[in-house]
Amino acid sequence: MVEGRHGEQTAGTFDHGGGVRSLRVPIPDNPLGHTLVYVVDTDRGPVLIDTGWDDPASWDALTSGLTACGTSVAELHGVVITHHHPDHHGLSAKAREASGAWVAMHAADASIVRRTRETRPERWYTYMADKLAAAGAPADHLTPLRTAPRRTPPGFSPALPDREIVPGELLDLPGRRLRAIWTPGHTPGHVCLHLEESHPSQLPGHGRLFSGDHVLPGITPHIGLYEDPDDATVTDPLGDYLDSLERVGRLAPAEILPAHQHPFTNAPSRVRELLTHHEDRLTGLLSLLAEPRTPWQLAERMEWNRPWPHIPYGSRNIAVSEAEAHLRHLVKQGRAEAVPGSDPVTYLAVPTCR
Repeated sequence: MVEGRHGEQTAGTFDHGGGVRSLRVPIPDNPLGHTLVYVVDTDRGPVLIDTGWDDPASWDALTSGLTACGTSVAELHGVVITHHHPDHHGLSAKAREASGAWVAMHAADASIVRRTRETRPERWYTYMADKLAAAGAPADHLTPLRTAPRRTPPGFSPALPDREIVPGELLDLPGRRLRAIWTPGHTPGHVCLHLEESHPSQLPGHGRLFSGDHVLPGITPHIGLYEDPDDATVTDPLGDYLDSLERVGRLAPAEILPAHQHPFTNAPSRVRELLTHHEDRLTGLLSLLAEPRTPWQLAERMEWNRPWPHIPYGSRNIAVSEAEAHLRHLVKQGRAEAVPGSDPVTYLAVPTCR
């Protein structure tokens, strides 16, 4: 294993102690700025947790960061992906090609990767337009999807993983105990990774947790929909996320190592904040549902990080997906219901008994 001093920092890298380092890999044109890619020393060579966006500048940051850690991309033993998003999985193919390392992912996200690789661009654009139309999107929003050139969207040719992450099991990392915890919600196959060890700084708690995007110190991860066009199952990603949050809170790791922002402690407190945030959002939606509204109309009226007219086109699609995820949870709880015969479908709050 490559040794270093706890807390040692060089350009774009940080030593967290105990053979764990992080690299800041930039995300182009994104307010998040960068993904924290973690390098975990093992008896067979370094293993990455996530890789960063597939972009030349990001690849340069990853390779130079590994060099600063005293290793190289060629020495990688494996790549563990917390979830399939391109700022986490984007450089997996290049890392594997340069090193021969294996790439591991949960089966639910591997299925999404497989589906995106196999989906013809015209089918994807048609499906997206139909989904947004059903959510009540106006015609001027649908036109770009209906008329766009049928090119493969960015991020639709990610690397297929060659290993499956099995929840509850230890990953094959010689000299390490890294256990997978399935935390669906942000994506169906999102995993957190629990490093079962004594914390290098002897903080109270149970090891360290690589949390991906599941638990972040200052922002709330997007909860959206990842559905198979050929599967009519109605999912409840917000319910999955809330259940997953509570599991992480009960685990009470000594430190959280997230994929964005910065490491932090007191996971149970942050979990409580996130649970409260989503309950407040659900309560706000119920107020909006005092009259019939479509998911699009709800998204227009929800609180975001900027006013609705200033939200870019692509981000509006994400916002509508999040609104629908919350709406589905309300329906599952019996707190809202579809209005019979409405097209596009509108929803109303279910009156409470007093």
